[in-house]
Amino acid sequence: MKTSTRILATASAAAMMLSLAACGNNNNTDPSNAGSDSGAQHYTVGICQYVQHPALDQATEGFKAALTDMLGEGNVEFTEQNANGDSPTCATIINGFVSSNVDLILANATAPLQAAAAGTDTIPVIGTSVTDYATALAIDDWTGTTGRNITGTSDLAPLDQQAEMIQELFPDAGTVGLLYCSAEPNSVYQVDTIEGYLTEMGYTCERFSFTDSNDVAAVTQSACDASDVIYIPTDNTAASNTELIANVVLPAKVPVIAGEQGICNGCGVATLSIDYYDLGYQAGTMAYDILANGTDISTKEVEYAPNVSKLYNVSVCEQLGITVPDDYTALETEV
Repeated sequence: MKTSTRILATASAAAMMLSLAACGNNNNTDPSNAGSDSGAQHYTVGICQYVQHPALDQATEGFKAALTDMLGEGNVEFTEQNANGDSPTCATIINGFVSSNVDLILANATAPLQAAAAGTDTIPVIGTSVTDYATALAIDDWTGTTGRNITGTSDLAPLDQQAEMIQELFPDAGTVGLLYCSAEPNSVYQVDTIEGYLTEMGYTCERFSFTDSNDVAAVTQSACDASDVIYIPTDNTAASNTELIANVVLPAKVPVIAGEQGICNGCGVATLSIDYYDLGYQAGTMAYDILANGTDISTKEVEYAPNVSKLYNVSVCEQLGITVPDDYTALETEV
């Protein structure tokens, strides 16, 4: 199921606009034949991924696999662009897709979704690895749909259950440090939410925010100095800098509960996490429904991962002398 077509992974946005000028909306057959190899409708899909790290990589792969499985090998062409963690680059990439008139855009993470929302109101946009669409798109009266050319899948794990994980593993902790990137709206949303749960449980919460990769190590050190345990939400900047974080928290003997598996792999003790490949695959099935079946994207509800898993990092737990309950599944990783 995980086979997929990988093309133009590192082409610049300018080159992409030239090479795809004749590719978009080149559909010339009945959509009912979309899954066949012969005479099928062909689609061009632009993929804008915010940054390279395992969670987002897996979501992209799952998305491509789903569309390839359902449309048929050779009936869908993917143009992948990575913004390398830079929001203005997301806008450049999206504008290239719009100029090329692609059939659909995958926005992998919040910044690409926001760039796509600003860049087009006609091309269907599927988001994935986006925590809260209402926050990302500044929608006040959220009903589950965006009412426009955007839908997708959310990577929001149950934050109340993540708070319960902290209570289960560290019932005697006094202060929980909330470590996150203040430039990522969905990270702020998660911190706002879980702080309420933790405060109700009797913990003292203190926020430690970095603005980009340059101050991750210094802010993490401050969090270690003031905290008994650290919580890191689903955060792209943190996920791209887990080695830096591990180099601070492990010598300080401060455990990290992570919002997702990739961060836990790099520097965490445990996580209540979704499967990002499955989340991307779910987004791909939504894209198929819109492309091949003509479903109205404006009324298609945002979908959530159906399953979450309690996972723990064997190496980090051993280094910190932490034993987890039997219902946790070990991650195969070493730090």
